[in-house]
Amino acid sequence: MDINRPANVSFFDFIGGVQLLQGEDIRTAVPVILIGICVSGAVGNLLVLLIFIRDFRSGRGSEVKALLASLASTDLVILLLCAPVRAVTYYKQSWTLGSFVCSTTDWFQHSCIIAKTLILAATTRAKHTLVPSTATGPLYSPTWIHGALAFIWIVSMMFPIPQLLFASSVQQGRDTICVSEMPVCASDFMSLFYKIYPTAAFVGPAIFTVAYYTKMLHAAVNHAPSPQHQTKVILVLLCLSGALGLLLLPEWGTFTWIRLGYARPPVGLLIFGQVLLYACSSLSPVILMTMYDDVRQGLINIWLVFTCRSKKRVPSKQCPKTEGNGAEVGTNAVVNAVLQGKEKTFPDVEHFWTGRRNTHVEEEQDPVPWEREEKML
Repeated sequence: MDINRPANVSFFDFIGGVQLLQGEDIRTAVPVILIGICVSGAVGNLLVLLIFIRDFRSGRGSEVKALLASLASTDLVILLLCAPVRAVTYYKQSWTLGSFVCSTTDWFQHSCIIAKTLILAATTRAKHTLVPSTATGPLYSPTWIHGALAFIWIVSMMFPIPQLLFASSVQQGRDTICVSEMPVCASDFMSLFYKIYPTAAFVGPAIFTVAYYTKMLHAAVNHAPSPQHQTKVILVLLCLSGALGLLLLPEWGTFTWIRLGYARPPVGLLIFGQVLLYACSSLSPVILMTMYDDVRQGLINIWLVFTCRSKKRVPSKQCPKTEGNGAEVGTNAVVNAVLQGKEKTFPDVEHFWTGRRNTHVEEEQDPVPWEREEKML
């Protein structure tokens, strides 16, 4: 990892993962860990999205669910598009993905991280309780939800523009590396920017969200000792906000530390911060599945549907074999079953009707012949 910083730049940092590391252990262990986090997190976020889609289609949606679905989508994008870039970089120990990916990877990842933080902050404005089923209006207001998400993503993409401007791929010996180089002429302005940027994009929204839900949970517990739906939702959002703040703190700390011109942190801390960043996206669906009642019930329903479909495929041997038209075979089976049912009679009933089948009375033995004569007349 020994590189010489050019004289006309104020700082020199890797983008897309630490490169030029020596040692096969890091080259093997870090990609395996990142791939494991990606696979598990992607499956979890896909399940959460599927559950929320089922809720909205069945009319059980809410404003909180709409924002949490957007949060799961953002986590899924981070795990599928950002984490594999780091895994490839750690495995190759150099940059092999081209100049376009080098210029946009750090900017895109920071945009997703900022969007996650702001989406959780926006949940403080959303309704935490479900509207009763007797209400005629929708369970959520899509107008302000769509406007808020559009505003969040616009701001999230504008904030990390310096990562897009200063990123470039350079030649280091026989290898190509992706780095961020800030010119000396922009050091004063960027030094002020990198003090405001983490505060406005991460520290401020995270502290506000955690403080808000802590206050709301305290008030809900004091006014409603028995557990209610609103209290549980507030607890889930508080856990999501706290996990995001703790797991993203090392990444934001090392990022700001390097760009303010201080000594480079240890390589292990840099790698640890990046792993925690992706672990945060994998932990969110776990929190929702274990603590959010609606998500947990939706997961149970999906499991029941899957198991019922698999059981229907097992007893295929008991089905009648079709040689031509399946409808004809099914009809023949029903007719055979009816005929067999007609042939089966109880012995006592059969004996009773056998004795009464031929009940024709002879004219000589008729005890009331005048009634028969009157009918004939």
